[in-house]
Amino acid sequence: MIRAGVVGSPAKHSLSPLIHTAWLRAARIDGQYGLYDIAEGGFADFLKQSIDQGLRGVNVTLPFKEQALNAADEASEIAKAAGAANLLIFEAGGIRAGNTDGEGLLFALASQAPHVKLLDRPVVLLGAGGAAKGAAAALARAGAAEIRIVNRTAARAEQLAVDLMMDFDADIRRCELEDALEGAGLLINAATAGLGGHDDRTLDLSLAPDDMVVMDMVYSPLVTPLLARARDRGLQIVDGLEMLIGQAIPSFEAFYGQLPPRDVDVRGLALAELGRRE
Repeated sequence: MIRAGVVGSPAKHSLSPLIHTAWLRAARIDGQYGLYDIAEGGFADFLKQSIDQGLRGVNVTLPFKEQALNAADEASEIAKAAGAANLLIFEAGGIRAGNTDGEGLLFALASQAPHVKLLDRPVVLLGAGGAAKGAAAALARAGAAEIRIVNRTAARAEQLAVDLMMDFDADIRRCELEDALEGAGLLINAATAGLGGHDDRTLDLSLAPDDMVVMDMVYSPLVTPLLARARDRGLQIVDGLEMLIGQAIPSFEAFYGQLPPRDVDVRGLALAELGRRE
């Protein structure tokens, strides 16, 4: 049996076990995908136990993504650029780290806003933490010409821009909130709490172009306050659940050696579960 799972603190809210288990059953793979909710200081011990117990690997969620990268013996270029890993594979030669969050983000955009052209218009990124860095790295690799980082702590946003400019040929810079929306084609909330450290109500979407797309990386609630306000404004929205599914696809392949079956409505299953939790 091939065993994998998701680890976080907390992780009990994660829909990843539901998604991966549905794929495993449909593909008739002798595999298991568990949920590991551990204490914040227990990540190193968890990794040792996981390797000793023969796990193939784990997805990693908050707050362990940076620790996951640091624990790896080998890391993908995108994980290095993001400064974080959400995927660890345990091999005889050590731990291999990857980051599929960027693939998930691009999958969500392709699924729910396929008309977005990253080359043509600025992208506004709310937040300057690990999720924002991973998102910016993925967007830059996908060809985004200009990324505007909005964060309450200016120094952190400026440092993120400097770090990313070393790796990517794109205009990546900190931007003031009131100026960020001018001409933007896409806005992404990558902040774990609030919008780049700002209260949701301080983001005046009336300043947004009428065709701007708004995405939130959070999936619970599915329609976040930001997405609700964007929808009321008449803007197209992209939700975090689609990103979760998108990042799970390459993770499943890394764990179980094949792509998940395409005929399983994992989004429907996840929506039903979210409905039960309300």
